[in-house]
Parts: sequence; structure tokens; C-alpha cells
Amino acid sequence: MRDTNPRLHFRATSDLTSINGELDEETLDLRNEVLSTSMFEEIVGSSGAICGVTAQVMRVAPSDATVLITGESGTGKELIARAIHRRSRRSRSVFTRMNCAVTPPSLIAAELFGYEKGAFTGANQRHAGRFEVANHGTMFLDEIGEMPSETQVALLRVLQEREFERVGGTQSIPADVRVIAATNCDLPAAVRSGKFRLDLFYRLNVFPIHVPPLRERPEDILLLAKYFIDRYAAKEGKRIRRVEKRAAELLERYHWPGNIRELQNVVERALILCDSDTFFVEEAWLQPEAEPRVDLQPSLMNQERGLIEAALAETGGRVSGPNGAARRLGVPRTTLEYKIKSFRIDKYRFRAVI
Repeated sequence: MRDTNPRLHFRATSDLTSINGELDEETLDLRNEVLSTSMFEEIVGSSGAICGVTAQVMRVAPSDATVLITGESGTGKELIARAIHRRSRRSRSVFTRMNCAVTPPSLIAAELFGYEKGAFTGANQRHAGRFEVANHGTMFLDEIGEMPSETQVALLRVLQEREFERVGGTQSIPADVRVIAATNCDLPAAVRSGKFRLDLFYRLNVFPIHVPPLRERPEDILLLAKYFIDRYAAKEGKRIRRVEKRAAELLERYHWPGNIRELQNVVERALILCDSDTFFVEEAWLQPEAEPRVDLQPSLMNQERGLIEAALAETGGRVSGPNGAARRLGVPRTTLEYKIKSFRIDKYRFRAVI
């Protein structure tokens, strides 16, 4: 179901406690009036967090502003980029993407800007890069934090001067391309460490959009699950009418470190194994991974505890996100959550500090 109204209008009955009259004791009905799925482009959800993101998409899409999308892996940053493109004046032109983390660093410049014949071994003919192919369209640069420093300089020129040169070439080529970048790393920290150029960061960060992790939008979990159930049931030639209440509870309680991508994989696996019209998941699939044991001397443990509490105090008890304690301490969110639990720190008491 696609939202064709340009105004944001989300109404989803995801509050399962309000529909007890429609359910039996063991399952939840998947009829649309019970679990209606709200969509904006292919972005599913009705939470305030995701509605805020879609509102930003609507605002920035008609402009040509460069957008920097941040968020954890698996949160759907590419979906946001595609939604911006589809709502822009460039929607009839090319949307092309490149993942800087999976492209060999030595090849990124040639992939982006193309190369001349003889530019390097194996360059037997002139090759157009992605910026040439995407002229008048949109370029999505995923994992921008992994871009080599020498390529950062060339990208900065594209953003400032709207032109570039092929590798091995001397002719300037105009580039009428909108750039949307995404990252799951802390770019300001990369700037401070010298890994990422400050001037490029400012050029990319014209309009920042942060995509919240799934654990910060729990009311969307069942909506997303229904969306993926519908998709994969059709793919498997199955018809799912109900969801086990136990399965729904497991889905809602799990913290989803892999975010939407992990939820999608769990639903697909469950549909492959499902032999009835009732959706279920195995509890063993949704167990948190074991964390390494804390094994520090008491003095070091006290020091670590103090650092964590100081970071929580500065962030008002917020663990994740760009302004969270995990980002300030430079550790993964899951690691910090484990440390907080190990030290028996009440993170909620810091919410009154700010």
C-alpha cells in the first residue's frame, strides 16, 4: 500500500491492547483493520520518530541540497535516499549508488569519476564514471566515512565547483548531480582523528537526517513484521492469517541490534519454516549475543564506572544516537548497555540531570 497523499498522514492501529475483542487468546489477527500498515514510499511505520524523518524527507526533497543520512546499520538509510530522489525534480533521471565500504579504496576514484585510456594498468579504453552516468540525477554514497582521503578531495571539488576530471585526464567535466551521503559511523569523531576532511563534512552536512534505530520506535515493530510477512508469504506461496501472541511479544521485546534488516531476515526465515496459516518465531532466534566478561581490577572498574556515569550525566541518560553516551565514549551501544548492566548503573536516574 503506497501513500499517494503528499501530506504526511499516518494512522496505524498498532496498539494491540485496544483490539482484544478481535482476538483469541493465542493469536493476533492480521486483517488490515487490526494491523494496518502505514507507508511513505517504502518506509513503514507510524511512530513519531519515523514520521519526523518522513517530514524531513518531504521538506528537503524538492530542493537540490546535499543530504547526510546517519543511523545504525540496517535502519534503512538507502530507503530514505531513494524517497528523497523520488520526491525531487530529478525523479525522472538516474539514481545511482555506491558503497564506499565494499569498493576497494584504490578503485573508488575510478568508479566515481571514470578514467582515460592508459590511466593505469588494464585501462584499455575510456570509461565513464558514476558521476557522468548520474548527470541530472542523484548519487547516493553509502558508508561515506570509508572514503579514502584522496578521493575526499575530488568529491569536495564536485560539491563546490560542480565539476571533476577523469582519472588520468585533464579535461574538466561538469557535474549536475545531487549528492546524498550516508554513514553509520561518527563523522565528527573521524574529523577529529584526521580520517575525514572537515570541509567535506560541512559540505555534506547541509541537511542532516538521522534515522532512528528500531529499538527507539517499538510501536513500528509489528507494522514492519506484517509488511514483511505479506511480502515473504506471497513469495513462498503461503497465506498467513494470524500471528502467535507469543511471537508478537518476542518481536516487541527484542532489542534488534541489526535493526530492520535483522527483523526482515527473521520474518523470512519464519515464513520458510511455517506450515500453517499462523506466523511464529523461535525464541532461540531472539536471544541477545553473549558479551565478553568484564575482568578488570577494582580500581580500573571504578574508573570505568565513573566514565560511564559521567557520560550518562552529560547525555541525560541517553545511550544511543548521535548525542548518546556510547558515541561520546566511542564504544558500540551494545557494549555500553552490557557495561551499564554489569555495573548495575541506573541510567534512568540521569534523565533529570539535563
